[in-house]
Amino acid sequence: MSRGTSLLPAGLYNYQVRSHSLWRFWDDHPWPALQTACFWHPALESTQIVLVVSTVFQRSAWRYQDRAYRRVFLDSGHLLGNLEMAATLCDYRLHVIGGFADKLVNQLLYLDGKEESAIALLALADLFQVDQNLPAARSALPSPIHAKILPVAEGELLSYLHENTLIAADAGFGQQQQKSSDALLPSAIQAGTAAALEPKLTAKKLTAEKPLADKYNFPFGITVSTKTQPIFWGDQLSELENTLLTRRSTRRYTGAPLSQADLFALLDFTYHPEHYRLQGFDSQPDYFDLSLIATFVAVSNVDALESGCYYYAPQAQELRQIRFNQFHKDLHFLCLGQDLGRDAGAVIFHTADLGGAIAKYGDRAYRYLHMDAGHLGQRLNLAATRRNLGVSGIAGFFDDQVNELLSIPDEEAVLYITTIGQKTARQPN
Repeated sequence: MSRGTSLLPAGLYNYQVRSHSLWRFWDDHPWPALQTACFWHPALESTQIVLVVSTVFQRSAWRYQDRAYRRVFLDSGHLLGNLEMAATLCDYRLHVIGGFADKLVNQLLYLDGKEESAIALLALADLFQVDQNLPAARSALPSPIHAKILPVAEGELLSYLHENTLIAADAGFGQQQQKSSDALLPSAIQAGTAAALEPKLTAKKLTAEKPLADKYNFPFGITVSTKTQPIFWGDQLSELENTLLTRRSTRRYTGAPLSQADLFALLDFTYHPEHYRLQGFDSQPDYFDLSLIATFVAVSNVDALESGCYYYAPQAQELRQIRFNQFHKDLHFLCLGQDLGRDAGAVIFHTADLGGAIAKYGDRAYRYLHMDAGHLGQRLNLAATRRNLGVSGIAGFFDDQVNELLSIPDEEAVLYITTIGQKTARQPN
């Protein structure tokens, strides 16, 4: 969607992937209506172009059925990670908007909201325009919590989930006035949750969420510092474009060990963008809320690192061992018999406290969590590609067994798995 620039006249455009072109299907821009639909997000005040990510549910549902609702957000998170990097190459910054009135945005784009729906908006800030050098603003807003779960027929869970994560146009996130947050929540939970949410809901407080301090400090097991030198991306990020173009999911690992340096470099690039500011990267890219996500690493075959499960503490930059074990066979089982889990040198698990996330963002938290996990997964993918390692994300696993086997705390639900290993010589990645 263009507000009107010298290179892109005002209007609505559809990106045609096969021809790498834009098809203009509406000659005017509904920018004021877009601002209303996004509850006057501050990034829309001075930017001129917004990218809208939509999903066609059936493209995933025919294969993954109801679990496709998880996969479309993970895939979209990977896309957000790619767009973040592409924007860096073009001297733009992405301001991610996940809190919007779904029906209004879909109407603006002529989407029906059922077969295809908008799931994220990205305002493009031109870093060469002073008025577009904006501070980070809050990306996520809460939706209602549906405490009463109705019976859902087989095959209809995906649409049911999406409908119950919508934000209404009259939700109350106005620019000048703020309705009571109690209107967002069922009466049964207003007393406990609304009071905690209310200070976060006013437009004046729509500031970006910052990651919290490390969640776990286990009194046993070894602790390993992951501090390392940043990955070098070439003069003026000359290696970034090639990495974006050549990244592929690895289909087979050799089983050879990873080096500590490689594993630590991947974690550094993924969780510490501030270390890459001098190379030209955005030091504070937009996520929905990383404070909700925790990371665990199952080490199977990493040089000079004891096998076992570790919690990764990003603020302290260290791995904290929580279980001593060899996981080759177990990871093969957890990953639904995929050899990638068995042969990887390390397997990275992104998890979240779903109860805490829902208390903060309502049922819409499921979207934010999985897009953030996919975004982190894409950074891992790109870092692995740059280091000439194999990498592949896995969204199919036995959910209930992962926590027990790895000794992950009960309140943490696994969102996404990324496997890292040495790739065979013939496959690109």
